[in-house]
Amino acid sequence: QVQLVESGGGLVQAGGSLRLSCAASGRTFSSYAMGWFRQAPGKEREFVAAITWGGTNTYYADSVKGRFIISRDNARNTVYLQMNSLKPEDTAVYYCAQASAARTVVYGRASDYGRWGQGTQVTVSS
Repeated sequence: QVQLVESGGGLVQAGGSLRLSCAASGRTFSSYAMGWFRQAPGKEREFVAAITWGGTNTYYADSVKGRFIISRDNARNTVYLQMNSLKPEDTAVYYCAQASAARTVVYGRASDYGRWGQGTQVTVSS
């Protein structure tokens, strides 16, 4: 059973930075694309970023492009989300997710991801 455990969330002032981590266990991490999503109170879950299984290609929502960086360390079974120039509108619970199928390219469609972490809260104060 795959488990995804996020960490690194917290409270930060606008303009600050945070680095989220997601540690995976249970199956061959390096064969699966990974993604980050977020959900703010009263809003639907939205796509933030994704990375292919080898880390060659990355994809971002327009709202975070140029500020967030997704990366992965397959030797550590971990995916990261470096968040810079944070804004109050980035406040949300952030979830990491693993693609349902190995070696498939996935983007922002939540239904393409079969495993989800429990989420970590990010709060950006103005």
